[in-house]
Amino acid sequence: MNTSNIALITGASGGIGLELAKIHAKKGGDLVLVARTLPKLEALKAEIESQYKVSVHVISEDLSDPQSPQRIFDYTESHGLEISTLINNAGFGGHGLFHERALEADLSMIQVNINALVSLTHLYLQGMVARNHGKVMNMSSTASLLPGPLQAVYYATKSFVTSFSQAIAQELEESNVTVTALCPGPVKTGFVEAGDLKDVDAWKNAKSPESVAQIGYQAMEKGELVAFNEKGLKFMLEWLIPLLPRKMVLKMSRQAMEKQ
Repeated sequence: MNTSNIALITGASGGIGLELAKIHAKKGGDLVLVARTLPKLEALKAEIESQYKVSVHVISEDLSDPQSPQRIFDYTESHGLEISTLINNAGFGGHGLFHERALEADLSMIQVNINALVSLTHLYLQGMVARNHGKVMNMSSTASLLPGPLQAVYYATKSFVTSFSQAIAQELEESNVTVTALCPGPVKTGFVEAGDLKDVDAWKNAKSPESVAQIGYQAMEKGELVAFNEKGLKFMLEWLIPLLPRKMVLKMSRQAMEKQ
């Protein structure tokens, strides 16, 4: 195993996480892949090891369990795996009026999208700082830059991720450890079905997970602070939306999430 270039990727069994794993392996990097479904992980391990001649460890964990980040960390420590790249990709959303949604579903979303991400970052960042080398990429979203009626909790979790990522990136500015928040727009992944977003208009022009992964990985390599996959969305969210009245922004945001 290439102990100087091991990436740990959560949510690695499909979508953007899977594509990020392939990019890292293609560059000769070894992997620790984390997801809930062990058969998918084992199939992916066999495929990547055969195609790219790298070593892959797989860990079956459900990040909605508050103890899972510590178990993941303990596994890598006990196997002598020095994680130089941490990609917190796992996350999910959910559609509907907040007061009508099951509270348990939204609390689970907060656990995966925020708590697990913070825990894993804290656990692995200490070693990176001590070695003065490492990269962290946190999967956020363009949703992080505005409130999201009909996806109130999801948008709020991603707002946390973008803010948190930038703050710790600044704290680490004098080191060789970087933190990048990847903020894609709609992407064609299992996120759509899992989040009950199938008939939402915003996903009609969703981008491929391959294209998003490529942009994100390149941004992480360069140590960029925040990365977008669509220049139009970046311009709108960073330069136009902040100039509009709040109620207008909320109305526009809700219209984008309405089912057709």
